[in-house]
Amino acid sequence: MSLPTFETVDVEKNGAILTIRLNRPERLNAFNPRMSHELPEAIRAAGRMTDVRAIVLTGAGRAFSAGGDMSEIKDTPGSFAEEAAPARDLVFGLLDCEKPIICRMNGDAIGLGATVALLCDVVVATDTARIADPHVRMGLVAGDGGALIWPQLVGPMVAKYYLLTGDMLPAPEAQAHGLITRSVPAEMLDVEVDKIARKLVVGAPLAVRWTKRAINASLQSMGKLQFDLSLAYEGITLLSRDHAEAKQAFLSKRKPEFDGT
Repeated sequence: MSLPTFETVDVEKNGAILTIRLNRPERLNAFNPRMSHELPEAIRAAGRMTDVRAIVLTGAGRAFSAGGDMSEIKDTPGSFAEEAAPARDLVFGLLDCEKPIICRMNGDAIGLGATVALLCDVVVATDTARIADPHVRMGLVAGDGGALIWPQLVGPMVAKYYLLTGDMLPAPEAQAHGLITRSVPAEMLDVEVDKIARKLVVGAPLAVRWTKRAINASLQSMGKLQFDLSLAYEGITLLSRDHAEAKQAFLSKRKPEFDGT
């Protein structure tokens, strides 16, 4: 089976390991509409490849992903509805893929980028990387999957602190909380990812596949109840004065002043 080609995502295969690389390094691999469509397509394609037993997901350049590309977001209900569908496709595509997915977190994972990383089955990060979901700092609800996956990994109390403040966690602290699997020096990142990928490749395929399915069953069920609700809340806050104030403050390089409207 020939490898698919995309504009914003690179795909390469080495034996039974398929690497998917987010490839917008000039925008820190921020998700624009095309990438939001292409990444789920790449994951589905990988899932169909019978000779692929493990998937590595990483980013080009110095970041894993800076989240949604704010320069391309339009604050209208229609445009948000268009963006919501691929976001849902991406979240459930990661959960539904039966091949194990290793996130090679080569740099910061922010917002939607953090959600994508955390929905992988194993996360190995360079120890200089940071992870955060700062939706609230932009006057937005963490509706693109953050409210779903963070509490499942670190528990509600820790998740609420980081989702309600938007604070960043350095990779070593994220590992201590159980948010990611491993934090390693940059020079060891490829070694560790390759070691884990090769363990998965030689595992019994049916056992690995169905163990992942069993673990993700509760997330899939919960996601169907929660995801659309949190996404709807995000859509409402996208139209709020607080979000407009956050954008203006960002452009003016000052702290926003929120009033709850």
